[in-house]
Amino acid sequence: MPIRLTERRPEVSPDRLLSECVPPPRFAPVRFETYRPDPAEPSQAEALALLIERGNALAEPRRTTKPRRLGRLFRGRKSEPQTKPGIYLDGGFGVGKTHLLASLWHVSAGPKMYCTFVELTNLVGALGMREAVAALSQYRLICVDEFELDDPGDTMLISRLLGQLVDAGVQLAATSNTLPDKLGEGRFQASDFLREIQALAAHFDVRRIDGPDYRHRGLPVAPDPWTDDQVERAAANHPGASCDHFVDLYHHLGELHPSKYGAFLDGVETVGIVDIRELTDENIALRVVVLADRMYDRDIPLLASGVPLDHMFSPTMLKGGYRKKYLRALSRLIALAHTGMA
Repeated sequence: MPIRLTERRPEVSPDRLLSECVPPPRFAPVRFETYRPDPAEPSQAEALALLIERGNALAEPRRTTKPRRLGRLFRGRKSEPQTKPGIYLDGGFGVGKTHLLASLWHVSAGPKMYCTFVELTNLVGALGMREAVAALSQYRLICVDEFELDDPGDTMLISRLLGQLVDAGVQLAATSNTLPDKLGEGRFQASDFLREIQALAAHFDVRRIDGPDYRHRGLPVAPDPWTDDQVERAAANHPGASCDHFVDLYHHLGELHPSKYGAFLDGVETVGIVDIRELTDENIALRVVVLADRMYDRDIPLLASGVPLDHMFSPTMLKGGYRKKYLRALSRLIALAHTGMA
């Protein structure tokens, strides 16, 4: 019998959230040596060279005699022009930003932490700001993938958190599809929070990475969906496979905090979803985005029936403020669907 995700209600402790702040299984084996810059996109080789340079610096053991000088690691010597305490990789989908970020984490000496932006905000919510600052200040490097602000509360929360961590000497590295001074644009009145947004941008040296989405080079936009019966039979024949109706699944997701979506997939090796439909509710769509991210982190193949995946988000959504999130989710779900059909 397939697993029913709709029957799962995992409980996740703050300790587990913290202990899981490492690159997801998909990016556990990546290294700088396995990154293949596109010769037609010089910004990729430039970003690789920069991250290797910073990785070499972070590979050196931290000096325990003068911990407060850690904040100078990326700033150079006093006689040299100072750079910002963090590196921020901006670019489109599938150009290898996460590969580079995870590679930096792998070569760096600890203590170190790796998480997505959503996981970081969930961690602060679970620990509280004071405890989060105390716990995260112990890290030498914090890598934050998929950095994007969706509301004023997140803007103020993360601005305050990162400011205190930088003051404590923590080094930052982040990826996003949005430049730091454009975070929140299209979703709320960014001008009302300009001070917070500028404070965030001040922490980062921004590097742009250009190029097409490598996941779709030579691939169709989306595979043809299976029938409901095909998905159900395939899930029944795959050990560790789940199978749920799309509507039941997204209603169930609404009853769980997004910080639990990772544990939600514990032991699941294939996800089957029948009767995928076009989404028009923003809240439901954003929950599906988080689930897609956690599936992609764990490299879990997808078996799907219903509308083609590239029709799952309505045209209005794909033109709105969360457009980049939806496009990222589509990019990832289509890649997982191709794996499921292989």
